[in-house]
Amino acid sequence: MNARDSCATSMDRRSFLIRTASMVTGARAFPCGGMLGGKGWSAGYRFQHAMCNEAFEKWPFAETCQAIRKAGYTGIEIAPFTLAEDPAGISAGKRREYSSILRSEGLKFVGLHWLLLAPKGLHVTTPDKAVRGQSWQYVKRLIDLCADLGPDGVMVFGSPQQRSITGGLSRAEALKNFVLGLTGIAPHAVERGVKVLVETFSTRPDDVVRTLDEAAALVRQIGSPGIQTMFDTNNAAQEVEPHATLVDRYFDLIRHVHVHEIDGRPPGTPPYDHKPVLRVLRRRGYTGWLSLEAFDFSAGPVKIAQDSLRYLKAEIAKLD
Repeated sequence: MNARDSCATSMDRRSFLIRTASMVTGARAFPCGGMLGGKGWSAGYRFQHAMCNEAFEKWPFAETCQAIRKAGYTGIEIAPFTLAEDPAGISAGKRREYSSILRSEGLKFVGLHWLLLAPKGLHVTTPDKAVRGQSWQYVKRLIDLCADLGPDGVMVFGSPQQRSITGGLSRAEALKNFVLGLTGIAPHAVERGVKVLVETFSTRPDDVVRTLDEAAALVRQIGSPGIQTMFDTNNAAQEVEPHATLVDRYFDLIRHVHVHEIDGRPPGTPPYDHKPVLRVLRRRGYTGWLSLEAFDFSAGPVKIAQDSLRYLKAEIAKLD
């Protein structure tokens, strides 16, 4: 019996017809009943789990990849400062080496975050035109790094210290500098197959983009497939509306999700309930990554990796 016949015996007639139609229409089909095409989900839907690597900052890269894959993740998100003091200056040979290690360990490269922590002195909204220009050129070089490490990568543009309102500018003036810079690098991102994602910081009054409403408006203003947004549990702590409502409203612009507790600890510490957001993502057929990002490393990277994924999978199992 071939795979298609096997699935047919385990599904009712309606499910089988839907799955067969997906083969014609090009919707994503999953074994034995799962299908994604626009909105909707089925029993075959699976979240993709990744982990950010900074918890393993002092580990050799290969050992980090081994530990993350052994814990059960299939993707890795990389903070560039963990690779080099000048990440954009990493040689072509070293980039190929990193990419080869990822493949050999069975991990997919998800993308980059904490973009501008290294080297020192970068700032993308400052009134200092020289510093601002240098900083946006550096972002452009990081796009090349991202593309060289693996296909379809995302770049989570957080780096709050490097995009804060500074130098006596008003918030509107700083935001204008941010939008101009993103508009300038957008064509290069598209050319290299990278999506630059505007991260929000609801808890930081000095930031240029605080809410998903603001991020969505910015993305639509720029109007490039290379500039999108993402959702981060911790950074949405002071959003007024429920997180699930916001994720549903802006789903078409959200290309990545960071999961941790509302205070930045690894998932699994009450009171944050991940299920409403996970339920929306599943219903809408989210095809991106759930990427674990944590700021408290006291439990140790291996335990954080294992316990967090175990907890998230248990929460997913409870979805209606």
